This record gives sequence, C-alpha cells and structure tokens, in this order.
Amino acid sequence: MTIAGRYAVAADTVFDGTAVHRDSAVVIDDGDIVALLPRRELPVGLPVRTLPHDTWLAPGFIDVQVNGGGDVLFNDTPTPAGIAEIVTAHRRFGTTALLPTLISDTTENMRAASAAVDAAMDKIPGVLGIHFEGPFLSPERAGVHDPAILRQPTPKDLEIVAATRRGLTLVTLAPERVPPGFIAGLVGAGVRVALGHSVASYAQTRAAIAEGLTGFTHLFNAMPPMLSREPGPIAAALETDGVFYGLIVDGEHVAPAMLRLALRGLGQPMLVTDAMPPVGGSKPSFMLGGKEVVTRDGRCTTSDGTLAGAALDMASAVRNSVRLLDLDLANALGLATAAPAAFLGLSHHIGHLSAGHRADMVALDPDEIQVLATWVAGDESTGIDPAG
Repeated sequence: MTIAGRYAVAADTVFDGTAVHRDSAVVIDDGDIVALLPRRELPVGLPVRTLPHDTWLAPGFIDVQVNGGGDVLFNDTPTPAGIAEIVTAHRRFGTTALLPTLISDTTENMRAASAAVDAAMDKIPGVLGIHFEGPFLSPERAGVHDPAILRQPTPKDLEIVAATRRGLTLVTLAPERVPPGFIAGLVGAGVRVALGHSVASYAQTRAAIAEGLTGFTHLFNAMPPMLSREPGPIAAALETDGVFYGLIVDGEHVAPAMLRLALRGLGQPMLVTDAMPPVGGSKPSFMLGGKEVVTRDGRCTTSDGTLAGAALDMASAVRNSVRLLDLDLANALGLATAAPAAFLGLSHHIGHLSAGHRADMVALDPDEIQVLATWVAGDESTGIDPAG
C-alpha cells in the first residue's frame, strides 16, 4: 500500500540504522524521510500506515554483490529488463538497493552491462551502479570465474571501468595482477576498489590499501588463509580500520567461528549475498561460463563441487547472523544497511531512517526475521515492470 502525499509508517520498534526506537513512526513526503518521531508526536490528521504488533521497521537492505536473481544471470542478460527482473526478485527479501554484479567477462559484455546499468538507473531507484567482479583476478583463485577470461587490464578495460557514469562503480581485483599505481588511478577516477580472488601477500595487500583499496570481496573465500609467517590479505583486512569486508553468512561459504572472528576485527564487516539466479526464482540450476550450476541443500555448485556464488537472500543473511553468529537483531540489521551504505559513500542518502534520507525501508517479523513489506523511495509496490 502506498499513500499519496505526506504520510507515516508506525511500528512498535524502529531501527534507524544505528539505534532502536520504541513505539515510533517514520514520516515520509515525496519519497524521502522528513522525520522519525515517537508515535504520540505525530501530527493530528496525518495518514498513518500502522504495522502489525511487534513488527520492526528498519532501513532497506543494501547488497553490493548481486550476480542474479529471479532466474536471471546478469552476465547472460546485461539489459535494463534483466536488471529489473533481478531487482524485483531481491526486493521481496528486503533488498531496496543493490549493485548488479558482472562476473569476469569480455570487454564487449562489460560495455553492454555498463550501458544497461546506466539505462536502468532512469527507471529503477534501487540500482546504485555496477560491480565488476573481475576480470583482473588471479587464475590461482579463480573459483567459478573462467580462467580464459581473466586478464591484466587493457586500455579498453580501463576505459570501461573508469568511465564517468551516473551510478557508482565497484571493481573487485587481485592487486598482484595489476601494475603499481593502477588502484590509485581507479580511486582517483571515483571507483571503489576491493580485493578478491587473489593470492596477494600481506605486503601487497597493504600496498593496495595505501593506494586507496577499501574493500574485500567475500572475505575468506578465494584468498589465501592466514599463516603464521604470511598473514595474507585476511589479516590485513582484519587489522585495518577504515576498510570494509563482505561476509557471506549462509553457513556454507565460511564457518561461523571464522565469521565471528571477523566481527571482532578493526575493519567494518558488511553482509553480501553473492546471489545467483535461483534467488527469488523457480529453477534449481543455471549455466555459467558453459558449466551447469546446481542449487542443492543451500549450495550453488558446479559438477566438481566448486562453489558458484550463493543461493542466499539478504533477509536470510540477517537471520543467519542472528542464529549462527549470535548477533542481536539490531547489530545484524546494521551489517545489511548502515555498513554497506558507508562503504559506498552513501550514508547521507540510504542505509538510515532519518530526515533527508530516501524512504527505503523494510518491515520485519523479529522472531522469524521474515520480510512483511518493503518500500523503495516511499513506494511499497513489490514489483517492477521489466519493460519500464
């Protein structure tokens, strides 16, 4: 239900991205939040959407790593219609903003994906930009990425990833696969850079951070483990204040004990899904780089057992953070809202329920952590017309 004009959404509990407020309401006008008030202070006559008893209202979830959803893989359908299908699939799980993520691909497909995202941003407010996961990755830690596609950056690649675009650009790369100064050049062009699928040493990782790298893509996965005399990128992430690392909390990618360790690091953890087409879809399998990927028992794997992304939605990631990592609900929600907003430099716009922010919100049952309703820019509609 969407109410025209100024209105409020009231809940027994409102989490604003940082703090918890009881018996409060968010006032919305023209798609933006204008106030967060105790319910008793709402103006007389203001239309109010009152959520069911015990419901939590929180900022909408933000996912910086979404490969697909609704049976659509972004690599196979790099079009505005494909992006709309993906966004629609994830919205039902509380994700109100995301980066469509292109797994390592050809220059031509990178260009098509970039153009599709630019076009989609005209009609889909939940699209924040694009995430290029590769192709500047290590063949030794390729995972499901096609080793034949992986390469060192060419001038054409650089032209695409560093191009000025309407939205944000995130690039996941292996620091040891790019020349010195490359990361600094991307950062200078406004690109956010994350380490992933890498065999970088601790020293190489520290050098990349010095150049401006601020993220780690699915920490622990597709990177060397910490060793006593070669701590590698994981230790660099955990000990560095000001960096962000994505955690796939599905009970499959990383043991909960390791994830709980990451929560105690100096860096900022955030939840990511690494979602594949089965999320919000009906098909248990899909093709990726000529290989069949099958979803079974919560795992997306190729025939040889290689993990290929995740069958994870953000509501489940929050739920798993409570049940597997012993977080309280507010802290788990912060990892899906305020943390990714800060990583993307969008804390002034999304990730919080406070005046001046876009009215991206999710209503949750706090016991089962199930999504009851989702708003994007004040719009509670749950579907997007792929045709625009």
